[in-house]
Amino acid sequence: MDSNYNPKQIEPKWQQRWEESGAFKVTEDPSRPKYYCLEMYPYPSATLHMGHLRNYSIGDSIARYKRMQGYNVLYPMGYDAFGLPAENAAIKQKIDPETWTRSNIESIKAQQQEMGLSYDWSRQIQSLDEDYYKWNQWIFLKLYEQGLTLRESAIINWCPDCNTVLANEQVISGRCWRCSSVVEQKELKQWFFKITDYADELLSDLDSLDWPESVKLMQRNWIGRSEGTIINFNIADTGETIPIFTTRPDTVFGVTFMVFAPEHPLIKEWVEGTNYQAPFEDFLAEVQQEDKFQRIAADRDKKGLFIGKYAVNPLTGDKIPVFVGNFVIYEYGGGAVMAVPAHDQRDFEFAKVYDIPIKVVIQPEDMELDAYAMTEAYVDNGVLVNSGEFDGMNNRDAITGISEKLESMDLGKRTVNYKLRDWLISRQRYWGTPIPIIYCDNCGTVPVPINDLPVSLPKDVEFTGSGNPLATSQTFIETTCPKCGGAARRETDTMDTFVDSSWYFFKYCSPSSEDLPFDREAASYWMPVDQYIGGIEHAILHLLYARFFTKALRDIGLTDVKEPFARLLTQGMVNKEAPYCEQCSRFLSPENFEGDSCSACGSKYIMKSAKMSKSLGNVVDPQVLMEKYGADASRFFILFGSNPERELEWSDTGIESVHKFLEKTFRLLVEPPGPVKDTTDASDDYINFIINSTIKGATGAFEDLKLKDAINHIMKLVDELSDYARSPVNVELYDQGRRAITMLLSPITPHLCEEVWEFTGHDGFICQSRWPEYDTDVVSESSEFKWNMLQDLIDDIKEIIKVARITTPQVIRLVTAAGWKFELAGIFRQEFAKTKDRGQIMKALMSTDLKRYGKQVNQILGKYMDDPALAPSVDMGQEEEHNFLKSAIPILESHFGCKVELYLEEDSKEKKAANAMPGRSAIMIDSNLGQP
Repeated sequence: MDSNYNPKQIEPKWQQRWEESGAFKVTEDPSRPKYYCLEMYPYPSATLHMGHLRNYSIGDSIARYKRMQGYNVLYPMGYDAFGLPAENAAIKQKIDPETWTRSNIESIKAQQQEMGLSYDWSRQIQSLDEDYYKWNQWIFLKLYEQGLTLRESAIINWCPDCNTVLANEQVISGRCWRCSSVVEQKELKQWFFKITDYADELLSDLDSLDWPESVKLMQRNWIGRSEGTIINFNIADTGETIPIFTTRPDTVFGVTFMVFAPEHPLIKEWVEGTNYQAPFEDFLAEVQQEDKFQRIAADRDKKGLFIGKYAVNPLTGDKIPVFVGNFVIYEYGGGAVMAVPAHDQRDFEFAKVYDIPIKVVIQPEDMELDAYAMTEAYVDNGVLVNSGEFDGMNNRDAITGISEKLESMDLGKRTVNYKLRDWLISRQRYWGTPIPIIYCDNCGTVPVPINDLPVSLPKDVEFTGSGNPLATSQTFIETTCPKCGGAARRETDTMDTFVDSSWYFFKYCSPSSEDLPFDREAASYWMPVDQYIGGIEHAILHLLYARFFTKALRDIGLTDVKEPFARLLTQGMVNKEAPYCEQCSRFLSPENFEGDSCSACGSKYIMKSAKMSKSLGNVVDPQVLMEKYGADASRFFILFGSNPERELEWSDTGIESVHKFLEKTFRLLVEPPGPVKDTTDASDDYINFIINSTIKGATGAFEDLKLKDAINHIMKLVDELSDYARSPVNVELYDQGRRAITMLLSPITPHLCEEVWEFTGHDGFICQSRWPEYDTDVVSESSEFKWNMLQDLIDDIKEIIKVARITTPQVIRLVTAAGWKFELAGIFRQEFAKTKDRGQIMKALMSTDLKRYGKQVNQILGKYMDDPALAPSVDMGQEEEHNFLKSAIPILESHFGCKVELYLEEDSKEKKAANAMPGRSAIMIDSNLGQP
């Protein structure tokens, strides 16, 4: 066999063999533990980008590792194929969206296969297929039967360029998440899923999930549960009563103004035809460009506008001015807040800007607040004042009393409120799942009968770029009523594409199921997904919707699973340097700079890390990468750059280094060793330890999804085995090391390892072999301590050689620490387990013969207290450590190619010998022989 590494020959060979043998096809097998590994359902863009390469490399490595551990692994792939990009292509390129999308699927699938991903392709699904979106419609109708689907008028986010409704989550800083157009507010009849019915369960069940805390916190904040009271305020001269939700009814006597969300529909009505109309419209336009939930951030500037109306405090009768403010959002708490500037910092700041009175209603027990002298709101507890019959009560106790009074007067009620809104699913688009509803003048809203599904997308539509294409198809719109048989009209909205991705993980369990969306028994075996992988940008949208769907499907009897994803990994972005102008505080796209200067200001730009994007011109094409270096090198680099949850910084030189490392590794694994030996010595014990400790370390890293760490362990073994081979080797140990490298690398570089596996005479695929186990006797606590001590010693010597610029050391002299230092380390370890008090530990040390080394003991104790890890974790005496190092001298001499001498500190006259500590020898390197 040619020992030159040639991925262009190796990789297609093994991809073909895997496919022909069905190596990754799985079926349910109750006798084996299952493992369901899944990356987030991808949209089929025409080509892979580096984020895809990273995402799939992570998932495939985990799936391959789990197979080798004996799990029955489900690792499928499909395509989230509906969505606006295809519709835009239809408009711009005059091409059918289905044709465009299927072509993209073929393209991206070919690239995924070229990566060597171990998917069970027999389970491939795509949401554009009728036999998939039929079940979207089936689920819609079942939820409709359960009262979880409703149609009602709503103030919605409208994108004028996409001509569609956007969910709150799809509005970013007041702009459409897809096209960045400024979002407008409209009132339309829309279809919703009642996700709010599951708010408490969605919140409480987060505690059971092995997810990043950051993701769980984002969902908790989005759900936004709070207990409080609704208080009814009348608006003077309008006849309107506004329910205000507050968590602080104890402050109602201190309300001095009211603030509405600018989007509130009543505001437009109230200001119309008044002097306030024009300034309100300007204010509304400004506020709508801000992100709704960033508007309520504490550090945001509070802006408002008086609109000429007054509310009436229900308990005092006082008239209070009504403002609109940028810090109130319509979707939460009714879209209006009562403002108590004396006891809320946000309200205080607003009142100061707009010269609104401040009324103190809670006094601290140890001082008296003066409203005119206050520089900030008083937000702590205290005693009520200026609060009528509640004066003198503790404010926390008054919450219940005031709420009860409001309820008795029919002026309010206690309630639980959520920031979470029902999921608006209506989209005025063609390329999505048609909503299975018919409108009849006689019968009203009529669901399509289950037997009539699917409601198929028509082909006779016009893509003009304006309005809803489905509304142009009369053959689609015109139908008959299922109830009365009269003329009727179909709903022309399609479902939000997040519906498609909210249950697809169930469909993979039984993709060919015909009677139900998925087979209950198959889903019972495979679900939940054991490891889910994707970007944190989906923390609110997709992940929350998928959790809701799972619970709803449970409640209609399709599954017993209550959470879809047991464990979540959110991988970091892939970054690469791009030009950045410090003067303009922005990254520069290619058209924004000339030479080394910013086109706008002329300043020289710097290079700064940024997420890869076409607009910045800092992308790297994975296809080009794979064509040049191969799939294995590409996978290895993207996993080696950083651990999955962290951002990855691209390096052009890094991929070259990886390719060279794989060439070196391939030669090591297939070329015969040099001279061999029949005897064993310390070098054999050492390499045996390295082999077993690498298996232990790499296995732990795979379990923790620390794939960079796993690769580091394997690379260390490659280097150590290469060093071992410089001298005569024990063939059995050498082959054991090569076999370990091949197996441990297999999830990372599967093609290379299959080639080596076959060459070394093994039957079957390495991907179906059993993961190696380490020898617990070889990797015991004491042996780990000794061999790691030797490793640290080697690293320290390397560092000294590097820093001192020693090209060819002639002698390395080592000194083992004095015996009393080992006694000190032992006592410290015992005492530190009892107390962290330095004085107490010093007292224990000074009560022994160590007292005569008082100053040195104090210095060493200081080091140990600053970093307890410096004290050896294993009780190894001076004699044992010295003898071990003496046995390791041949390893060190082989490693550094020079003579190594070892001395005891007690026998040394060299000042540097005093640096010796238990577990860390003193080191001296020069060209002169002699005793230190």
